[in-house]
Amino acid sequence: MPPVISVTDLGKRYFLSHERKGDTLRDSLALGARGLWRRLSRRADPAAREEFWALRDVSFEVAQGDVIGIIGRNGAGKSTLLKVLSRITEPTAGRAVIRGRVASLLEVGTGFHPELSGRENIYLNGAILGMPREEIRRKFDEIVAFAEVERFLDTQVKHYSSGMYVRLAFAVAAHLEPEILIVDEVLAVGDAAFQKKCLGKMGEVARDSGRTVLFVSHNTAALQAICRTGLWLQQGRLVRQGPINDCLSAYLAAGAESAVFAPADPGRPHITAVTVDREALAAGRLRISVGFKSPFPLGRPVVGIILHNKFGQPLAGSNGRMLGERWAPPAAAAGVVTAEINPLPLHSDTYRASVYLGDAAQDYDEKREAVEFDFVSPRFYPQAPRVDVIGQVDLPWQWSLAPDGPRAS
Repeated sequence: MPPVISVTDLGKRYFLSHERKGDTLRDSLALGARGLWRRLSRRADPAAREEFWALRDVSFEVAQGDVIGIIGRNGAGKSTLLKVLSRITEPTAGRAVIRGRVASLLEVGTGFHPELSGRENIYLNGAILGMPREEIRRKFDEIVAFAEVERFLDTQVKHYSSGMYVRLAFAVAAHLEPEILIVDEVLAVGDAAFQKKCLGKMGEVARDSGRTVLFVSHNTAALQAICRTGLWLQQGRLVRQGPINDCLSAYLAAGAESAVFAPADPGRPHITAVTVDREALAAGRLRISVGFKSPFPLGRPVVGIILHNKFGQPLAGSNGRMLGERWAPPAAAAGVVTAEINPLPLHSDTYRASVYLGDAAQDYDEKREAVEFDFVSPRFYPQAPRVDVIGQVDLPWQWSLAPDGPRAS
């Protein structure tokens, strides 16, 4: 059976404009006149445009029924790839062959007409997918129930909140039986309960009907739960394709999550940088380094770290003062304090870290939720997929059974 998606040497180029804008009306008129002269004389200003390749030489194939998780940092080309596959934008080079009916949910409002009601947009989207009206009618009640927008069904969607928009758009895309379902990070707009329901539906779409799903997300737990294969994009190029856990581990090991800070008050001790070692994360450990500077030596530099889940709720924390006499570093006016948790007993998910700087007596600086990082638990078992997990902490449970009564022969 031929692959449902074949991408060969795909490239997408944009031109970035660097034309200077005038600060005054006189400057603007002068710049506008020069631009008009260049256009009329067909002379281009090479300094005003920069060539940028959002995708470059990307090739891969997707088999029917596969669930692909597309990962990469912001600006890696993930959304551009989905737009090309959804036929929203044309590639500059190469080709993408799609065999099947595609439904895509790339951003709030995609595929909806704002002047039409929710009811009318359901039928409009079904018609775009090439579905007969009777088939849409059979799915109609199921779509409305899933989206939870019964009261607003005959309201123009331009009056919907972003959450309502996404709920209805996902329900339409998932229930009108496309052969290929493409979903971007837009699900992050919905609340946690709806995200969970959407992930379950995507898993059901792929598992029960053999349809193909392409899913872009920064939520490692969601990617692990529903995806079998990963595509890792970096600066517009395909770095790796393979089992989702292998791709996630390689992605997390490539570099560090870091933030650099300018001092709000140079006359006070301050945090200069916070770095999370991604190579340690890939090995199941957490290593956070906090750089600091001070206009005077800190007699006993103290750094505090609090871990939060993706909703900002604190999970655990520690600082030098809690260590008592075990923390007795030399006085320093600058340095880096590193803390490590090995192993890191958390489930796969996105986390944040807040950091504090002080000495034995007081705090001087704080950076709330200074860095965000993704963690893939090495104890995840892909043969037992699940959409969610119980709690946040991955404790080392040990189970045993003591049979009571006669054993089965």
